[in-house]
Amino acid sequence: MDMKKRITLELRNRSPAEIVELVVDNSRSADGEVEGLTDEFTELEFLSVVNVGLSSLAKLPSLPKLRKLELSDNNLSGSLETLAQKCPNLTYLNLSGNKIKELSTLEALQNLKSLQSLDLFNCEITSLEDYRESVFELLPQVTYLDGFDQEDNEAPDSEADDEDEDGEDRAGPTGDYGEEDDEEEDEDGSEGREEDYEDEDDYAEEEEEKEGVKGEKRKRDVDDEGEEDDEDEDN
Repeated sequence: MDMKKRITLELRNRSPAEIVELVVDNSRSADGEVEGLTDEFTELEFLSVVNVGLSSLAKLPSLPKLRKLELSDNNLSGSLETLAQKCPNLTYLNLSGNKIKELSTLEALQNLKSLQSLDLFNCEITSLEDYRESVFELLPQVTYLDGFDQEDNEAPDSEADDEDEDGEDRAGPTGDYGEEDDEEEDEDGSEGREEDYEDEDDYAEEEEEKEGVKGEKRKRDVDDEGEEDDEDEDN
């Protein structure tokens, strides 16, 4: 399926301005250019265009709110200056599996001031001597390169974080329902007690009777113990 048709399907009768995330992985770009995307996608924050045969980004429209861009497994070897012009607020960029060979190709990313994470796995540039040190020096705004920072600390898993946030949303507010349940139980219990003991005097008398029974039982226990002691002395 070509890229333009795929985007039309992904819209699902919505307007482009309603789309926040768009995934068109494994569709086809007939001439190696971006197709079907327009500057009407004003709210787009996440775009995944993996393995579509892109060789140029020249036709990428202006996407001012785009923060995450997946471009892995394409045929890009340059034209990265378009990203700074069209997607100035990118924080994450995945260029893994493209044809990026030279460090100079990445100079175009210097104008992406908010870029924090850059992936270049399976690009020829990764075989250069001092590759990591050179990229961090060229792009000081980048914190994570290929998933690790300069001290080899792994980048946090954003997908996991997203799942946690979704889980929290589904779970709803905590604590409130428990308190309400306790209150309902207390109310039910108090109502039951009020019904059983509508008259306070009756309640008091019953308590006295219970205490009296307990007292008699304790007295009998003591008497029984005294008799047992007497029998032991006689023996």
